[in-house]
Amino acid sequence: SLRHKTVLSALSCPACSRQIPIFPSIPVVAASMSRPPPPFTPQNPTPAPRPGGQSPSSTLPASFSNLQISRAPPPFASVGPPQGDGPVPSSIRGPQAPPPGARPFPGSPSPPGSLFACPAPSVQQSPPFGAPPAAQSLQQQRPPFNGPPPVLPAQVQRAPFGGPPAASQPLPYGGPPAAVSQLAPFGVSPVAAAQSAPLGAPRYSAAQPPQFSGLSGAVSRPSYSGGSIPPFGAARAPSQQGPYGGPPQFGGERPGLQTPLFGAQTAPASQPPPFMGVRGANAPAFGPPGWQGQTRPAASSEFIVKDTGNCSPRLMRCTMNQIPCTGDLLTTSGMPLAIMVQPFALPHPSEEAIQLVDFGEMGPIRCSRCKAYINPFMRFVDQGKIFICNLCGFSNDTPREYLCNLGPDGRRRDADDRPELCRGTVEFIATKEFLVREPMPAVYFFLVDVSMNAIQTGATAAACSAISQSLSDLPEGPRTMVGIATFDSTIHFYSLKRAQQQPLMLIVPDIQDVYTPLQMDLILPVSECRDSLEQLLESIPSMFENNRVADSAFGAAMKAGFLAMKPTGGKLLVFQSVLPSVGTGSLSARETEGRSNISSGDKEAHKLLQPVDKTLKTMALEFAEYQVCVDVFLTTQSYTDVASISVVPSTTGGRVYYYFPFSALSDPAKLFNDLRWNITRPQGLEAVMRVRCSQGLQVQDYSGNFCKRVPTDIDLPAIDSDKTIMVSFKHDDKFQENSECGFQCALLYTTVYGQRRIRVINISLPCTSMLSNLFRCADLEAQFTYVVKQAANGIPSSSLSQVRDQVTSTCINILQSYRQYCASVSSSGQLILPEALKLLPLYTLALTKSIGLRNDGRLDDRSYWVSIVSSVSVSLAVPLVFPRMIALHDLTSRDDEDPLIPNPLTLNSENIQDNGIYLLENGEDGFIHVRNAVNPATLEQIFGFSSLAGAPNLLVLEQFDNVLSRKVNEVVNEIRRQRCSYLRLRLCQKGDPSG
Repeated sequence: SLRHKTVLSALSCPACSRQIPIFPSIPVVAASMSRPPPPFTPQNPTPAPRPGGQSPSSTLPASFSNLQISRAPPPFASVGPPQGDGPVPSSIRGPQAPPPGARPFPGSPSPPGSLFACPAPSVQQSPPFGAPPAAQSLQQQRPPFNGPPPVLPAQVQRAPFGGPPAASQPLPYGGPPAAVSQLAPFGVSPVAAAQSAPLGAPRYSAAQPPQFSGLSGAVSRPSYSGGSIPPFGAARAPSQQGPYGGPPQFGGERPGLQTPLFGAQTAPASQPPPFMGVRGANAPAFGPPGWQGQTRPAASSEFIVKDTGNCSPRLMRCTMNQIPCTGDLLTTSGMPLAIMVQPFALPHPSEEAIQLVDFGEMGPIRCSRCKAYINPFMRFVDQGKIFICNLCGFSNDTPREYLCNLGPDGRRRDADDRPELCRGTVEFIATKEFLVREPMPAVYFFLVDVSMNAIQTGATAAACSAISQSLSDLPEGPRTMVGIATFDSTIHFYSLKRAQQQPLMLIVPDIQDVYTPLQMDLILPVSECRDSLEQLLESIPSMFENNRVADSAFGAAMKAGFLAMKPTGGKLLVFQSVLPSVGTGSLSARETEGRSNISSGDKEAHKLLQPVDKTLKTMALEFAEYQVCVDVFLTTQSYTDVASISVVPSTTGGRVYYYFPFSALSDPAKLFNDLRWNITRPQGLEAVMRVRCSQGLQVQDYSGNFCKRVPTDIDLPAIDSDKTIMVSFKHDDKFQENSECGFQCALLYTTVYGQRRIRVINISLPCTSMLSNLFRCADLEAQFTYVVKQAANGIPSSSLSQVRDQVTSTCINILQSYRQYCASVSSSGQLILPEALKLLPLYTLALTKSIGLRNDGRLDDRSYWVSIVSSVSVSLAVPLVFPRMIALHDLTSRDDEDPLIPNPLTLNSENIQDNGIYLLENGEDGFIHVRNAVNPATLEQIFGFSSLAGAPNLLVLEQFDNVLSRKVNEVVNEIRRQRCSYLRLRLCQKGDPSG
């Protein structure tokens, strides 16, 4: 029928109807690692190579000049290699050697020039950034997230942060986990343990201590000796990849394994980072029994966590570090009770990897009543035969294979040798009962807008260039698959089979009832189609350069991409440039109506921040059901109705990237780096998450980017290191004074290597009946994150004035409760603030003036702000509304020994000089404010021009041959590294409009 007719190898010109052959000039050539130069200039040109082509390892790079952290060697690293050729069996899985041709999972970006990478720590000397690590330091490298690390000596192997299990030989890619030997029961000598052992505990010989120890302070931490690490975005040595924002250099040697760099942030000057002391000192451990008297470190500070029972505060953070015994006490305080869960938060480079435990076919030990997983807070009694759940209090029989005698302190004698009994965060290998189907492969499907506006603004060329440069960052191996389609008023699929002489275009004209033209060959393993895909991406901008179709079938294209991915699931990455105007999910311009409503004070103006209808929401629910995650890159210069479009990413676990107004000069670098980080950051697929808590509390609500079908669980087609889920609680019973309240987050997910895992995160907090304790142990940043998220949730359903009043009332109620019940008698005119929340009024004022809550501003800007806040982390919520200001004009007066980023200035006019230049950054954008009396020579040094007349608003910061320019670039690149975001830089002067 006409509906199923496809056009092969030819394109009908929309202007003249002439048939144009597809790829007439693309020959089929052998695989080549060379690539034509990209159409965009690198952000930071590479300096002249040094003699020998190597960067000196003796110099500490600028981006790490202020970071001296302590690093523990692998436990018992001094012990000689084990005798014999056999592996050391253990239920604590060590890393598995990579299959031929495989490389680390992009969670710890290891390609040269990859994002946020740091060298493998070594007590001797670290290799240059992006270069292969030296053989002698290989044993002390931390394994990457979800990637197979190098083969380490058996006595120092450790389960990687999400890496595949260990085996004596590399398993076939995607093959079954290796068998795990059993452990000797308690009381049997370690040497005899080679014959039998209970499941789950480590086995070792007398000459070889166990590779894991939960004892605090058991290993001293030598100082971290730095190799050469360039700043985030600075130029690299010739042997490394191109500058951040520029194209990766192909044909070079791929590096060894590297650790993802912790996105630390500088605390406000008025808030010294808790627990920091001298840089390089050991951070305190969190966990039983003695941490309750401490306050957790601020999320904006830099700290190192030693997990001794309570999880890292990066992974899970509560709004208060003591739980009120009753709901009335919580209501009286005015404070919220919620936890912020960021399951894949980036660790500090000096922290130990999360341990991987395999219980075999038996599966992890769980409470029979509430199904909570075994954790350090469960108590064993009756000689270890019974364990009592810390959440529901139920007494469970200990499985026979898991029995162990108790010591004089009432703890199991093997507790310190079992990660699940001494670590707050641990991962379990999921058994068959957790598998609904075979684990999904890593699938990436790209949708590129080729409508007239996208072609003319350069958005299509920028998208194709970014995709082409990011292909090398996809996880390699036969489980990684890729596909691509373009769209305007029709949808164009491409068959990339290697056997074909050239890619075939298959056009789908029906955009009301879309379909896929082929059942196969639209999504192929990247190893089979990479050459064809690179040729296609190079040709797309020229193929459509004369396209005069202005319409965009955005919704229909997403539906078509989903149909192609439906059998497997995966990530759908959409590059959109105009308002969707035709086909399923088409939208209409509402911006003009929005301006008139806001200016007239219309009470219903907030409805324009809601989706226009339920079409895209219904589509998103179907996507989530089949494990398809959608990320949308909006490269636009006009209104695109972000409120409606963002429904799809927020429901499927993705996010919106917003480039307005898109500039072909400055934004391709950000687009490329955003796409690369999207691919390479730590992430899990087809995930399900549930949070459990102690009896006396119950989960009230979840908030974030997910799909919720049942009350207790949330479905996440994908979840990554940038996503945070907020979980709020309410009392349904009373707690006893000085009792413990436990929280447990269980995340079932699939790695890109196809292994099903369960990440379990635990925290236990003391309960109190004293209101003063609640205020003393309040977490400012977590509470403010709660307020920001609640405000964002209310924006589409309430007027802005109501949301602002609600935010202000929340702050007033908290401070009034403290003054009324906790403060000593004082005059009515004196402001009394709790020490832990003394900055809450300042942050609240900043929130009311933010893009989301102020009256002026575009609808799309406000909708984008809401979409960002819905999944923002605790560490980024404060700077999003209360930015950091840094003086750039006087950086030359600072010594090289000073911290790379100067102390931020207080946001008031007294700190602004008429001859100054200031950087104001909020994690998303960077505003460079130039005062009127700035010395032209300073402008020339930083920007390359002596006058701002005619200077572009969107800035491309280049590095010139002077000290000030170098230091400004170092500061900007370090901020980009900290924020895990490539800031868009904008020039602004006094008198410019605030919007």
